[in-house]
Order: sequence, then structure tokens, then C-alpha cells
Amino acid sequence: MPLIGVVALQGAAAEHVAAFRRVGARAVEVRTPADLDGVDAVALPGGESTTMSHLLGTSGLFNALSQRLANGMPAFGTCAGMILLAAEVLDGRGDQRCFGAIDISVRRNAFGRQVASFEADLATEGLDEPFHAVFIRAPWVERTGDGVEVLAEIRPAVNSSGIGNPALVPVLCRSGSILVSSFHPELTADDRIHRIFLDMVGASTDH
Repeated sequence: MPLIGVVALQGAAAEHVAAFRRVGARAVEVRTPADLDGVDAVALPGGESTTMSHLLGTSGLFNALSQRLANGMPAFGTCAGMILLAAEVLDGRGDQRCFGAIDISVRRNAFGRQVASFEADLATEGLDEPFHAVFIRAPWVERTGDGVEVLAEIRPAVNSSGIGNPALVPVLCRSGSILVSSFHPELTADDRIHRIFLDMVGASTDH
């Protein structure tokens, strides 16, 4: 079975490790460049994206992980992890670095602050039943590039300017071997999103 490295500098790393082990993968926490040795894929958990970006730099992981991603290593980013994997952060700090692993533009805290956290049932491509998703200070996707597949969308109560917005926004996207979600599948007992990623890892290693 593949070995999944979960970046464990900040955020819900332990929950990702547990989820991957439940679906039959091996999983380890990653804190240094040496921890990437032998890892077949990586997960970047939810947390605080600017803090994670800083810690990735000071630990030396940013450059090491960037190289592995450029060489085609599969990656799964949830919430802050989605922001880090995106090509563009529309309201990020000037010193915030991203990997540009998937051609999307995201907006941080788009659904609101911590008090605006919520849960919702999402119709999800590839799943027979809706996925009960947990959104905590979540980003959303405002632009998807060519080759990006939207697997789930939601209709937010307000847009990023606080104005009522009837438009659907993507919250689960896939491109090649990269999977990203606005929500936190690692905080539920439903492991189907992790299984989707595990299938993507298997497909990438078969080629």
C-alpha cells in the first residue's frame, strides 16, 4: 500500500493520519525534508495557511515539497492545505507562499470567521450519497483553470464582500494527481474523500 506523508507542522495532521490508516494506506507525519523520503503522496491539513506557509519555510520543507510536487507527487489539501496548493490566493498576505500545484484561485475565510463555521451535505461527483462536510473559516474557489474538475459545489449565504450571493462556488476540486477541498473531511468519520485520494495515488503510480 502507498505511504502517505501528512504535513504535521500545524493543523489537523493526526486526524488525516487516522483517516488514511482506516482506508488501508500507510501514513506518517512529515516535519522535515528527510521525512519525505519514501513517501508516495502528501496531505496538507486544515489549519492556518499563513502560519503553515511560514513553518514550511523555516523547516526547509517548502523547497523539498515543491520539488516533489513539480515531479508529479500526488497531494491532497484540505482548507488551509487547499490554499497552499493553489496557484493564486486572492487575499493572501504579501509574504505568503503557495505551491501552485493546481490551477485555481482561492479566497481565504470566504465563508466568514470562526463564528460562521457550518456543516452541509454536499452532492459529490463519484459518491452515491451526499458527503456531510465541516466548514471552519473555510476558503472557496473563485476561478478554476483548464483541466480542473469540480467535484462538489455549495451555494453560500453571502459572498466575500458580505453581499447576498446566489452563485454556486466550488469546494472540492481535482486536477491530475491533486485533490483539494474547502472543508475538513478529516474531522468526520466518513472516509470516502480520503478513499478518492487513495485511488488517485494508485492511478498515478500505475503510470
